[in-house]
Amino acid sequence: MTRTIWDSSVGKKTVMAVSGLIMLLYLVVHMIGNLKIFFGAGEFNHYAHWLRTVGEPFMHYEWTLWLIRVVLVAAVVAHATSAYQLSRRDIKARPTKYVHKKAGSSFATRTMRWGGIILGLFIVWHVLDLTTGTVHPGGYQHLHPYQNIIDTFSTWYGNVIYIVAMLALGFHVRHGLWSAAQTLGAGKATRDRALKIIANGLALVLTVGFIAVPVAVMTGVVS
Repeated sequence: MTRTIWDSSVGKKTVMAVSGLIMLLYLVVHMIGNLKIFFGAGEFNHYAHWLRTVGEPFMHYEWTLWLIRVVLVAAVVAHATSAYQLSRRDIKARPTKYVHKKAGSSFATRTMRWGGIILGLFIVWHVLDLTTGTVHPGGYQHLHPYQNIIDTFSTWYGNVIYIVAMLALGFHVRHGLWSAAQTLGAGKATRDRALKIIANGLALVLTVGFIAVPVAVMTGVVS
């Protein structure tokens, strides 16, 4: 039964929609957490420590954080896999490209594929930079994210990578949230306008919220 659902296009779209919403929820929480950097190093570093103690004493140190990471990895893999397979299926169904672009297709719609690739590469770089410290430009300090973030955004390439990725995220959310609503049956003609406003608004808030951090470091607001 599960395999039958997964093999269908509807099943893959549903998996992509649900996994996308899980990641979107995380992004909203993550952005709010990131903005705590404007309250100073003490509060921001304390927040990083708190993330590792959530659920104690029922949950052991870092167990909740690792549970969130596992769910996120599963969501990313499910989202990327279903998107890739749907893309391949679409190409096989239409081996020749349209002579004219599909009517009503937006810039975000046409760039969803490239946006996904950019975000996938960004996730790898972001983890290696600020989670493991493998490619971090300064002296990586565990549980000192405030200084680590300043190190990253004190480099031109750190800013370029992050800002380009966040712009791609904005376009991805703008189209993806609306598409997810259609897939899950929440989209109706009477709700389309409201859904598009919500998708556009959330995409804008996330983009501005995330980009605010590197801009603050570049301008000296956060130092």
